[in-house]
Amino acid sequence: MEWIDTGRVALRYELTGAGDTTLVLMHEMGGCLESWDYLLPLLPAGLRVLRYDMRGAGVSELPPEPMTMPAHTADLAALLDVLAIKAPIVPMGTAVGGAAALFFAATYPGRTRAVIATSPAIGVPEDRRAGLRARADLATSDGFRSTVDAGLDRGYPALLRADAARFTRTRGQRLSANRLGFAATMRMLADLDMTAELNSITCPTLVIAGQHDGDRPPENVAATVALIPGAETLTLPSGHFMAIQTPELVANAIAPFLARI
Repeated sequence: MEWIDTGRVALRYELTGAGDTTLVLMHEMGGCLESWDYLLPLLPAGLRVLRYDMRGAGVSELPPEPMTMPAHTADLAALLDVLAIKAPIVPMGTAVGGAAALFFAATYPGRTRAVIATSPAIGVPEDRRAGLRARADLATSDGFRSTVDAGLDRGYPALLRADAARFTRTRGQRLSANRLGFAATMRMLADLDMTAELNSITCPTLVIAGQHDGDRPPENVAATVALIPGAETLTLPSGHFMAIQTPELVANAIAPFLARI
């Protein structure tokens, strides 16, 4: 792993592989670049893969200004510039990372070859916004120990916990997340409306839902897909953290899409 100061933010990243196509992996809220550990060795050959801790997550910097989706996507553009990655990329993200991947595709169409999102978190209904802000305040003051298990019950249900060590690792990762970065991300989601950006995406798009995802169930994901012109979609028997829970299924799902584009 390495760190780069893009001039906007210091980011921890890893760049591996070689090929004409760069797949950029963007993790979920509470995650970090290690969220992709199980998927990485299953990806098709011939890819260059960039994964990184998004601002306020893992051990990347949390700048003092409010978290915004334009800031996330500008961070990625700056990271690509510093790494001299000029060819259009394929951003792939989970949950908030999925929303950021889609926002990047809308904001930087000339730099995006295609986009993949799993369980994208593009905001919350108006009646849930106050509750999300309250959860952000609780995370800031108390951390996650009182709430982590309820959250994992929604996104990582018992039927997906056959690998106990993998679940234990994920739970520990959530407990040790940067609470200020997590809270800032929640507050961003409480104010987020990506309708215009989703309507403007023109590149090939694949959106994947998890059949057992209590945070972003398939019907929620379907509403997101309906906003993206020409988007492909499928549902896997997985949860909110499908690259952790069922990496083989995810790898098999994205390989044909990557081969086509």
